Amino acid sequence: MESIGIAVLGAGRIGRLHAENAAHRIPGVALKAVCDVRLDAARALAGELGAALACEDPDEAIGRDDVDAVLVCSSTDTHADLIERAARAGKHVFCEKPIALDLEVIDRALETVASAGVTLQVGFNRRFDPSFRRLHDLVRGGALGAPHMLRISSRDPEPPPLDYVKVSGGLFLDMAIHDFDMARFQMGCEAEEIFATGAALVDPAVGELGDIDTAVICLRFANGALGCIDNSRRAVYGYDQRVEVFGSKGMAAAGNRKPDSVELSDAEAVRGAKPLYFFTERYAESYLEELRAFVQAVRDGAPSPVTGLDGRMPVVMGLAARRSLEQGRPVRLEEIEY
Repeated sequence: MESIGIAVLGAGRIGRLHAENAAHRIPGVALKAVCDVRLDAARALAGELGAALACEDPDEAIGRDDVDAVLVCSSTDTHADLIERAARAGKHVFCEKPIALDLEVIDRALETVASAGVTLQVGFNRRFDPSFRRLHDLVRGGALGAPHMLRISSRDPEPPPLDYVKVSGGLFLDMAIHDFDMARFQMGCEAEEIFATGAALVDPAVGELGDIDTAVICLRFANGALGCIDNSRRAVYGYDQRVEVFGSKGMAAAGNRKPDSVELSDAEAVRGAKPLYFFTERYAESYLEELRAFVQAVRDGAPSPVTGLDGRMPVVMGLAARRSLEQGRPVRLEEIEY
């Protein structure tokens, strides 16, 4: 396969990000088509990036002979259907998280992928962040000994629009899903039990919708280790993303990314830059690296670096967290059918 033809389904913020990377930053990749339910958005992005086709029918993009792989960047409720359409057409698939909010829907999509024999990669981009990857490698290499505790802080600079909250699946399946994946990635084993508590402390309107914007989630892993995740929809100082693993031989932590590392010290205080403000800044490098990894897997016929199971398990964890919040008790993952 000389050049890999890519079709991007979804011309919103994340679709634009992936389309730009495919068009300009990865050798041996050609952006062939952009599809969106808003045809004007598809035309604008395709024209800007030089894609031959702009359309609103995903099958038109998927069916092109010069398209080898599809990037699913549309709304969550369309992901599983588009995965299946692409797989049945023999196209490799990169899909943003989550695959779906329902396990039966996820399983049907994964069965279609397996039957078609195509590559599926799920978009948990934080695995490709250099600091989080380095922490993962230290844990796997035994530098920390036996892992005993995991701590993740994940806080957004501002909450999403209420219209988004209504359809996102809630904090556990929208925001914390990245942290559930990171917990699995760092600890190298599954969580067995989750206890979650939360509240609507940022915006009471979120509570009126039946969701929360602030959470603390405790995890017990199969290897006996413990974990704690804290989430907030609003950190006034920027995008707060930190991970720490503590083990029998030591501790390692990955801190926030900042625009620069300069500190000003004077008689009043020691001051430095705030963390980068939003995910498109903070994770620009990891988004590029995950797409490179997908392209390499397609080119080599190698296993996906983030498999369908990797896409499924954080949803199981999110459903367990939601049940825990609703029932006020720890929930074992085996209680969630998976």
